[in-house]
Amino acid sequence: MTALESLPPSDGRPELLVLRAIKLGDLLVAVPALRALRRAFPDHRITLATTAWLAPVVELVSGVDVHLAQHGLDHPIAVPTGTVDVAVNLHGAGPESSDLIAALAPRRVIGHADPTHGYDGPEWPEGVHERDRWADLLTWHGIPADADDVAIERPAAPPAAADGAVVHVGAFHGARHWPTDRFAEVVRGLRARGLDVVLTGGSADVERAAAVADGAGLAPEAVLAGSLELQDFAGVAAAARVVVTVDTGAAHLATAYGVPSVVLFGPAPPEAWGPPASGPHVVLTDASVRRGDVFAEDPDPAILAVQASDVLDAVDRLGVARETAQPTGL
Repeated sequence: MTALESLPPSDGRPELLVLRAIKLGDLLVAVPALRALRRAFPDHRITLATTAWLAPVVELVSGVDVHLAQHGLDHPIAVPTGTVDVAVNLHGAGPESSDLIAALAPRRVIGHADPTHGYDGPEWPEGVHERDRWADLLTWHGIPADADDVAIERPAAPPAAADGAVVHVGAFHGARHWPTDRFAEVVRGLRARGLDVVLTGGSADVERAAAVADGAGLAPEAVLAGSLELQDFAGVAAAARVVVTVDTGAAHLATAYGVPSVVLFGPAPPEAWGPPASGPHVVLTDASVRRGDVFAEDPDPAILAVQASDVLDAVDRLGVARETAQPTGL
């Protein structure tokens, strides 16, 4: 699915537009709401206005018909006024997103309470999980939504790696970085448990991944950081036996595919962003020392409190190890 710069011509269906213009994890926590909207509006064309580079994953969200590129909130949504039948604000409740929705002049608005524009809705809740926030919003508007309805489609292409451990070493900000020597110790422990390991991350994480591979004795071909397109990354996560990652998009992909995961949390609380408690996931953090600055460039104490042995113990509790001799290659 290509991220279009403007709404394509009508196909005869009424238009439903959803605003959610952030990053990968933000998109994936909104999947339960998007699936609920598809069920509630089967005859509408559903457009998701979100970040352009997310197009490969938007393609995997069943029920979204059009991906409209929306680069943040500093420009109008590229849809003619009066075109949209139903507009859904899954971005926030502040004036920046509310004004963009109001400018569309939709027949119906689904969002939180907005007295400025006269839109009805629940008050913005504090201290709730992001999946619950959006599922509860739709439920308030008479659209039943299940916060655990997180599944997305698997990519059609064969994955670059499968049936092993995916260790995701990157994050957008340093506050979520975990030391590379600890990642290397985890990789050695995973291999000792009979698991093949690949290292993933973005283009900015190549150096970190190389340091982890060097410390763990991994072959160069096990380093996939910086080499995977977004849908290929999703495919690797979907085919994994276990995902070990900090709190980032990789964790949300593991949740979406029901893949066992160990997720290390730093500045963000898992109560707001963590995997479902009912799933095969383990969260590791120390809230008592959390600083909470998500944009800091040095690691949050809450993530530094997690040791490599904690991660390996969590992997053992998940029961994903092969319990065979250590592999010699990738």
